[in-house]
Amino acid sequence: MPSEPLIDLASIDPSRTVATIEEIRQANPQRFEMEQLTRICYVDDGQGLVAGVLEVGSDPFWARGHLPGRPLMPGVIMIEAAAQLCSYFVRRVYDAKEYGDRFFGFGGIDAVKFRGAILPDETLLILGKKVEIRTRRAVFDTQGYVDGRLAFEARITGMWV
Repeated sequence: MPSEPLIDLASIDPSRTVATIEEIRQANPQRFEMEQLTRICYVDDGQGLVAGVLEVGSDPFWARGHLPGRPLMPGVIMIEAAAQLCSYFVRRVYDAKEYGDRFFGFGGIDAVKFRGAILPDETLLILGKKVEIRTRRAVFDTQGYVDGRLAFEARITGMWV
């Protein structure tokens, strides 16, 4: 049975922009085809909640080779999108000057479940909920939704690199 949403989906407007791609780039180093967030649409620092959107285009870089004739977003790309969402949130919490040129990167993943396909031209809503944030690492529960249906869930650990 799928988990309950980490954030009430009715409280999120995926078309809203809390942070643009340029603001995300100030926190995250990924560029070009590895940028897996289009915008941040919801943040609640006090509750440790964040939501972002990836608008999957009509011809994403993975579509041609990840199952020709039936393009499915690879699970590793789904998890990368969630990790980038968590990284953005952590950079909001910690002063980047304290860490210099270091970035907040992927440290581990647990309890992954893929529950649905994500296709070209769909919009992925990614949810993150802080489990803990410390100076050396952060842990988040994450989920991805397309049209209200759960596509994946995972616990992600990040660390300063």
